[in-house]
Amino acid sequence: MSDPEPCRIKQEDTEELIGVKVKEESEAPSEDEEKHHVKSEEETHTSTEHSVLLNSTAVNAFACTQCGKSFGRKYDLKRHMKIHTGGKVYKCSHCNKTFHKLVQLRAHKKIHAKEKLFLCIACGKRFRDLISLRRHTYKYHELSEDIETYLNVHSKMKLFSCSSCGKSFDSPHGLRKHQMIHTGEKLYKCSHCDKTFNDSGGLKAHEMIHTGERPYTCTQCGKSFTRLSSLKRHMMIHTGEKPHQCDQCGKTFSKPSELKYHLTVHQEEKPYSCSECGKSFKRKPGLRKHEKIHAGEKLFKCSHCDKKFCKRGQLRAHKKIHTKEKLFLCIACGKRFRDIFNLQRHTQKFHEINEDMKNYLSVHSKMKPFSCSLCGKSFKRPDSLRKHQMIHTGEKPYKCSHCDKTFSELRKQKTHERIHTGEKPYTCTQCGKSFRLSSSLNLHMMIHGGEKPYKCSHCDKTFNESGKLKAHERIHTGEKPYTCTQCWKSFRLSSSLNLHMMIHTGEKPHQCDQCGKGFPRPKELKRHLRVHTMKKPYSCSECGKSFTLQSSLKRHQKIHTGLREHVCFECGKSFTTAEHLIEHQRTHTGEKPDMECGKSFTQSSTFKEDMERK
Repeated sequence: MSDPEPCRIKQEDTEELIGVKVKEESEAPSEDEEKHHVKSEEETHTSTEHSVLLNSTAVNAFACTQCGKSFGRKYDLKRHMKIHTGGKVYKCSHCNKTFHKLVQLRAHKKIHAKEKLFLCIACGKRFRDLISLRRHTYKYHELSEDIETYLNVHSKMKLFSCSSCGKSFDSPHGLRKHQMIHTGEKLYKCSHCDKTFNDSGGLKAHEMIHTGERPYTCTQCGKSFTRLSSLKRHMMIHTGEKPHQCDQCGKTFSKPSELKYHLTVHQEEKPYSCSECGKSFKRKPGLRKHEKIHAGEKLFKCSHCDKKFCKRGQLRAHKKIHTKEKLFLCIACGKRFRDIFNLQRHTQKFHEINEDMKNYLSVHSKMKPFSCSLCGKSFKRPDSLRKHQMIHTGEKPYKCSHCDKTFSELRKQKTHERIHTGEKPYTCTQCGKSFRLSSSLNLHMMIHGGEKPYKCSHCDKTFNESGKLKAHERIHTGEKPYTCTQCWKSFRLSSSLNLHMMIHTGEKPHQCDQCGKGFPRPKELKRHLRVHTMKKPYSCSECGKSFTLQSSLKRHQKIHTGLREHVCFECGKSFTTAEHLIEHQRTHTGEKPDMECGKSFTQSSTFKEDMERK
């Protein structure tokens, strides 16, 4: 019986595998092989040129050159080799770099081979990346529909993969730049300080901090920037452009960071938990900020006065006190001011306001140079920024002297205290009615003026406030954006949701000082107080009868007018009140609500008669 036909190990199978040795029957690894375990591509290639004929029935034909262990399959040997090599068994013959996978090595070798994958279909010339192909096409060829389609298809190709994390890029330059994240390599060092950067663009932008150079200037307001991207972002203030849209509610933003921050509103999950108290947050910065409360940590120190701050943004805002940064220039005398309001005050007092001055002030009044470092919102004045930042810090330094409620602003505290004192400083000159808030007086004045500029697009109803119009239009659209998290009931108005929540919490903040009964709403308390005062302010103009409630008067007046607006769709009968209609409809449905005694009645009057007998 002849020997079975020998099988030859293919060259390409072993071409890029480090340290693979085909073991003959009694062969042991040599000392030299053990010293040089990781073989280059050429060494492995040479050994396979003198390839050994291997009997197809041979057992454990693949031996490890490091420890001598043998394997029946090349795949098992490859897996074993990762123990010795730290998991990177494929080595580049050009630069000795090692990789986990063969495909990663092949992708890497294209850098050395300068493989040009992008073909120009107009002239046949090849390019290493899409950017070079595009540049060539625009310069030397007319853009036909075929070329445009070809470029669009190739623009989605990302052929250059990172061997560390698998992320792909459309150019080798993009890949090299990305790989610096893994290596920590920063080639570009600032000549003024020791700060380093992984790209020249980052270095150039940074060096402008030292030189004071701001080459990108806004043509609308004259503000200058170190980066073109910063100018483009700033221009959106003037154009009103907000290209980043929320796919959940349609709200738009000028910056992707603002959209990202907004998306946490929709996100119910709070993955970031405090290890001290267990409080959870939607965003990591929120957790970091909170953790500083426990640590009492103030990392950012002012170089002028040694004052410390929890946040870099707070330190920057504070430093402006020392540097007295004055961004607003008076073009008449050259004096500078910290905010637009001081500039306007100065101009009106000391200079004659000509057309140029008017235009200059108009443009600068739109400037908001004071930006929040946490959410990016901008303000005209530093004190407005400080006030806003209290939203993020949760700081509420102003406490009500009557209750424990706290406020971020003194103005809000004073307004709130009027609830306790009953003070209503804003009085209507036409009817003498007084109000706690100036905004309430302004709204009230529209009643006298008859001014209702906001008209419903579905019906002819008009309103004196845009908010009231929006709330009204929800009747037509059926929109109920405010949802209770306890029972998922939805409401048209946020105030309705707040009132509804009191059902779950049992909260009744408005208490009667005569009998102690509590009510969720002030108007309910007001209505209740008439029980004690016996006051009936609503009188019928027809018969003089008085009522404690306006709704009772309106219901009564229907007796005189004969108005029956509640119509039964079953039989056409009409009623003065909705309650009477509901009661009537039970005659059609046969519904008999159960009472305490177990008897059922279709009409409340029959129920009352039964109760009187008892």
